[in-house]
Amino acid sequence: MKTLAKWSVEDYHRLIATGILRDRRVELLAGEIVQMSPESPLHYSLAESRADYLKTLLSGKAHVRFDGPITLADSEPEPDIAVVRLPQDRYWTSHPTPEDIFWLIEFSQSTLDYDLNEKKQAYARAGIPEYWVVDVKERQVHVCRHPQGSDYQFQTIFRQGMLNPLSFSDVSISVEFLARSQP
Repeated sequence: MKTLAKWSVEDYHRLIATGILRDRRVELLAGEIVQMSPESPLHYSLAESRADYLKTLLSGKAHVRFDGPITLADSEPEPDIAVVRLPQDRYWTSHPTPEDIFWLIEFSQSTLDYDLNEKKQAYARAGIPEYWVVDVKERQVHVCRHPQGSDYQFQTIFRQGMLNPLSFSDVSISVEFLARSQP
């Protein structure tokens, strides 16, 4: 039986600093350096436009990060959207950690299984209170809330209606807008 060497977040940062990973789309997940799927123009445009929309909705309440890393105990994934605590300048010297994160959103075209398994487990283990996966093909949103161990206690799929994030119950987000397959 082979045992893979696990990378710490500090090891990963040292690799980044050397430039070895410069031209590679990778992220650290559960101690493993994982090749990320290339983003299609649709995926990128949807995630970016939804991040812009959330920035408007959450102005003065939270900072909305688009396509940037977050730091967990054994991982440094790059969710499409991370809604984190203010002020924004607190992230000049480090990426958001679980204590900073209100909720995360991934847009999935070809990585649904990965997003709903490995990523979801990593986020639950880190105690991220809420995680949404937008299934672009099926035009639906998987909502995961209340982490316990390596899973979430509440998981459901929404195809229509309004979603209110746990941290911002006064904010309503249209499922149809979030999951429609055009910017």
